[in-house]
Amino acid sequence: MLSSTWNFIKRHKRKFIVAGALVGGVYLLGKYAQRKLQEMQEREAAEYIAQARRQFHFESNQRTCNMTVLSMLPTLREAIIHHLNAESLTALLKSKPTNKVEIWEDLKIISFTRSIVAVYSTCMLVVLLRVQLNIIGGYLYMDNSVTKNGTTPLAPPEVQQQYLSSIQHLLGDGLIELITVVKKAVQEVLGLVSLKQNLSLQDLEQHLTRVRRLVEDDCGSLKHRTLSWYMMPDEENTLADQNVKVFPDFNTVLNICLNRGFSRFLDNMAEFFRPPQQDSTPCSTPDSLSHVSLPLAKIIPIANGQIHSICSEIPSHFVQDLLMIDQVKEFAANVYETFSSPLDLQK
Repeated sequence: MLSSTWNFIKRHKRKFIVAGALVGGVYLLGKYAQRKLQEMQEREAAEYIAQARRQFHFESNQRTCNMTVLSMLPTLREAIIHHLNAESLTALLKSKPTNKVEIWEDLKIISFTRSIVAVYSTCMLVVLLRVQLNIIGGYLYMDNSVTKNGTTPLAPPEVQQQYLSSIQHLLGDGLIELITVVKKAVQEVLGLVSLKQNLSLQDLEQHLTRVRRLVEDDCGSLKHRTLSWYMMPDEENTLADQNVKVFPDFNTVLNICLNRGFSRFLDNMAEFFRPPQQDSTPCSTPDSLSHVSLPLAKIIPIANGQIHSICSEIPSHFVQDLLMIDQVKEFAANVYETFSSPLDLQK
């Protein structure tokens, strides 16, 4: 039987060799495919972990942005009040001076100026901090995740300090220049409006639109630098050069914030324009508000007090509105993505 089996094998030797080669090839191919599948799974798992870690770092950075904005608002508020001291004028009015009308005229300009400046500077602070802290955050992510091979870190303490110190311009020279420009615009728009003149919310909105046009347009009667100058001392400096890729989006997002901010400012003012409630009309409607007007002298204290709502470290509707704008969140994500990507940094 052994001889017959051996003869069978000899007769079909070629077939057995081919079959063996096929079986061996299939086995090796299977092992190769298994190894490649395992490598792909490990790579996908590593990418998922890296993406999850990156997302966690980004979200943590946004919370830091929000807390930083809130922590800086008291400083901003005190700086505005220092340069636009309406409280000293109200104290003078209580002493019944002979130049009462003149003091009221000054109070009119200062009250509207400081509320408008508060809207501008708070919006600028929100958007500028989103840029600076997400650039730093992206660099720090790269330093912790990529550049651990002895290369120079992207965000050493001195670089972080350089970015954060640029905020001081908005609280210093930039704020003073902004106050000067806004005050001139307010004077031009409201200077000749009588203290006794009745104004509705629509009237206020129209006056506010005119002030914004004078402040924001280069072709108006007020010649001044663009809004970005109030946030950074020189658009051609090093930080601006590094941020050049985000400035177009920056201007768009800032304008969205300003529109939302001034809309919220008018909403806050509207609370004081509600008509006397009657049994037949228990609540006010937009149409009913449009028929309510107040003497400018009564509107001035309302406008004067808005700075405490606008620049509030306790999250107010004003600040929350700005922090929750979708375009602000998307903009922050784009900045972080740009500065936490090795390929973008190489470019």
